[in-house]
Amino acid sequence: MSTVDTGGKEIFSRRESEARSYCRSFDAVFTKASGSVLTDRDGRDYIDFLAGCSSLNYGHNDPDMKSALVDYITADGVTHGLDMFTEAKAAFLEAFERNILEPRGMDHKVMMTGPTGANAVEAAIKLARKITGRRNVIAFTNGFHGMTMGALALTGNAGKRGGAGGSTLADVTHMPYEGAMDGAIDTLAQIEWMLDNPSSGIDAPAAFIVEPVQGEGGLNAASKEWMQGIARIAKDRGALLIVDDIQAGCGRTGTYFSTEAFDIEPDMITQAKSFSGMGLPFAALLIKREHDIWKPAEHNGTFRGNNHAFVTARVAIEKFWSDESFAKDVNRKGERLGQRLGEIAGLVPGAKLKGRGMMQGLDVGSGELAAAICATCFKNGLIIETSGAHDEVVKVLAPLTTSDALMDKGLDILEAAVREHTAATRIAAE
Repeated sequence: MSTVDTGGKEIFSRRESEARSYCRSFDAVFTKASGSVLTDRDGRDYIDFLAGCSSLNYGHNDPDMKSALVDYITADGVTHGLDMFTEAKAAFLEAFERNILEPRGMDHKVMMTGPTGANAVEAAIKLARKITGRRNVIAFTNGFHGMTMGALALTGNAGKRGGAGGSTLADVTHMPYEGAMDGAIDTLAQIEWMLDNPSSGIDAPAAFIVEPVQGEGGLNAASKEWMQGIARIAKDRGALLIVDDIQAGCGRTGTYFSTEAFDIEPDMITQAKSFSGMGLPFAALLIKREHDIWKPAEHNGTFRGNNHAFVTARVAIEKFWSDESFAKDVNRKGERLGQRLGEIAGLVPGAKLKGRGMMQGLDVGSGELAAAICATCFKNGLIIETSGAHDEVVKVLAPLTTSDALMDKGLDILEAAVREHTAATRIAAE
């Protein structure tokens, strides 16, 4: 019988691809996780303000989801079924229809895609092009939509795009997001002018794809007026509106969908990350019924739906979204987070608060400073990352279920790190 030595980290550098990333910032071997806390092999606890990049909105190993999943597995529940009918899928769809779609007056179909957000994005732009017969898709500066070739073409980040190795990332026009150039321009007016100018060189779009809050792009949060403007521009020009709610959805901004207060009707909405409730791979595309023109197997994949994720997603929906109490608590926590982060921002000259709800952070104006703050936080027991075009934003993505006491403890660690590096910068300047 062979034994496995997990005592060292050498195996990772020796055998795992250089593409690994988060482990370079969080250099520990984690052994368990519960709620908003990760524990390493030495028994040290870390408060988790990363939450799987918003894949764990309900925390690690929610006891009700875990229990349901264990029961399902021990009863020999179907693990893999392609897109065949299963009881787990039926129960999930019924819960999603009853608790999410119907209360919001939505009649969208649910398309099971491959297991990641990029798969949902690929399906969305593919369907938009099929419906309209057009190729061009409008995406936005600082947007992030995934790493597969179609999704990467929509993504603005040069570092991520560089991973394509010189391959063509085509049929996408990048337009300025709200607040571009420090708000010096009216981006809606510019977009309309570009689309209406027959000499702009921009082909008629099949769709607009937009993140209501740009997670990887630096927590830029669109206003209701701007989102309504984009919806109008798209509709007036025969284009579809795709809302990428992969990171901002599932309650992260205080409502299940991040656009619920905007009075818009997206043609498609991408779902992933916390969609499974427990961090299991699961993604889907919500499609207005009239746009569901796929032919059978015209867009498929081996892992269309994850039966284990159906089980945990159903529990998450029924536990957290059967009434308004959870959303109200998330909004309360978002207000507390914003107030506290605003106070911390005051410690850094020129820093500003960004984001919305429980998806907020500090723009400290420098990627080097933000990285140093996050590194110090990790040393002191807090896992937190950066985002933005220059990684200048320290981003808080704590589980939505984080207790007030643990949230305060994590923010205390963040504040101490900010004070330390602000003082060091001031001394160096003197």
